[in-house]
Amino acid sequence: MPELPEVETVRRGLEQQTTGFQIARVVVHRARAIAAPRQDPAGFISALEGRRVQQWQRRGKYLVAALDQGHWGVHLRMTGQFLWLEADRSAAHPPCRHTRVQLWNSSGQELRFIDTRSFAELWWVPPEQPLEAVITGLQRLGPEPFDAAFNATYLKQKLRASSRPIKSALLDQALVAGVGNIYADESLFAAGIRPQTPSRRLSRERLAKLQSALVQVLEQSIGAGGTTFSDFRDLTGTNGHYGGMAWVYRRGGQPCRRCGTPIERTTLGGRSSHWCPSCQH
Repeated sequence: MPELPEVETVRRGLEQQTTGFQIARVVVHRARAIAAPRQDPAGFISALEGRRVQQWQRRGKYLVAALDQGHWGVHLRMTGQFLWLEADRSAAHPPCRHTRVQLWNSSGQELRFIDTRSFAELWWVPPEQPLEAVITGLQRLGPEPFDAAFNATYLKQKLRASSRPIKSALLDQALVAGVGNIYADESLFAAGIRPQTPSRRLSRERLAKLQSALVQVLEQSIGAGGTTFSDFRDLTGTNGHYGGMAWVYRRGGQPCRRCGTPIERTTLGGRSSHWCPSCQH
């Protein structure tokens, strides 16, 4: 599933390509992709046609386009991706079988939404409604990793009575928005903390180190265009490059890039975790 760096990479691409994009025509190929109005392609099409994209924002793993009237929300889930096509390429490249939605402007430029696994969701939020009332998952999100509110004091207060492994805590979107398996593993390695460590046992000093490591890892991955291990692509179809820089994620059995000890892989809460038994304590 795309995590914060991948979603932020997509947001930046959308911001660059579609700011000012006036939606002239919409085609929905799969009703299930429309979360609001619920599985109502006609209602979604009617709401978006004629609207102009003003700005894209990211909240956790959600993307939201501010339109001249209302908002358009997107969650990529596991395999959702946007593809930008100039008019000549749009006409020459018919949609593949995984194409869920197509949007064109009057010049024939196309924004195509593709989703192999069909778990992605798209919302229309009318201008008179708050985003959280329609995209209800936004209500459960904690602070962004880059927010001043996400600091060691906050983490200590939230985790002081928690026996959950710190890796599981980092995956909780109510604790911090946008972090998933890749960057939880990578930030714990950077902070020297084993993923199995009960959250309440971490001192404020170690939590401060973890907070700093998480921000640095996320910033590095955003700079690399995110991570592609299977499906993630940006608007041009280009892979993310952070995967080749990863310290531990998906490197089970390989030597640690820092000390040479084989990276171990274990399962926590149904999710795989990768860590170095020498560098992490």
